[in-house]
Amino acid sequence: MFFSAGRGGGREWGPGADCIVHLAGVLIESGRTSYQSGNVDTTRVLVEAALNAGVGRIVFVSSLGANARSPNGYYRSKREAENLVAAAGVTAAIIRTPLLLGPDTAGGRALLRDAARRSVRVLGGGAHVLRPLDVDDLCRAILHCCADPAGGVRTYELVGPTALSQRDLLLRTAGLLGNDLAVRTLPIGLAKLGALCAGLVRSGGLTPAVIDVITASEMVRHNGDKDLGIELTPLADTLARLVEASRTT
Repeated sequence: MFFSAGRGGGREWGPGADCIVHLAGVLIESGRTSYQSGNVDTTRVLVEAALNAGVGRIVFVSSLGANARSPNGYYRSKREAENLVAAAGVTAAIIRTPLLLGPDTAGGRALLRDAARRSVRVLGGGAHVLRPLDVDDLCRAILHCCADPAGGVRTYELVGPTALSQRDLLLRTAGLLGNDLAVRTLPIGLAKLGALCAGLVRSGGLTPAVIDVITASEMVRHNGDKDLGIELTPLADTLARLVEASRTT
C-alpha cells in the first residue's frame, strides 16, 4: 500500500505497491496552485505512475458535491479527477467525504478555534446542515477498500451519523470546552461581494466558489458506511476525543 498526499508524490514509487491511496486536494487556490493543478493534474500523475508501476488498485478520497456540470470550479475539478481514476482500467474506489473531524485535522482545528472564542461570525449564521465524519472512520473505510476483493470501480458517499447545523456544532463544541459562545451571522451575499472585490487585486484565497463549498449542506441519498463495512463513530465521541486532545497538546 502507498499513500499519496501531495503533488508528484507518486513519481518515484518502487516495485511492490499493490494499492495506492490518493488524499491530495486543493479547496483554496493560491497564486501557485489552482484546482486544475492541485486536484486534476496531481491525480493524472498518480494514475500514470500507478499504471507504470503495475499497481492494480487505487483508492481516491474525493468530496461530496463532485459534479462535472457544476458551475463551481472546485466541484468540477473533483469530478474530473474521479473520472481519471475511473478510466484508469484498474480496480478503484472513490470515497466522497464531508467535513472531517479528529485531532490534527484541519476541520477539527478550525472548529476548536472558533468554539473557544467569545463570539464568532459565521456564513449564513451557520444554518447549513453538516454530517461530520470521524477521520478514523474514513481510515477504516480506506483500509476496507484496499482489501476488498471486488473488482471494478465503485463510488461511495460517506458521511457521519449525525446531521446538525454548523451553528449547533459550534455551540455543542463550545459547551464541551466550557465556553459560552455567541454565534453571529455574516451574510453570504456580503461575503461573496467582498471576495469578488478582493479577487481584483489577488488570486485565490476565499472566493465565491469556496464560500459555496463551505456553506453547502452535506446530505446524501445513501450513506456508504454499511457498504464499506464500518460502524460510524457517534458524534459525541468524536467531539469528546477532539476536545480532550486539545487539552493535552
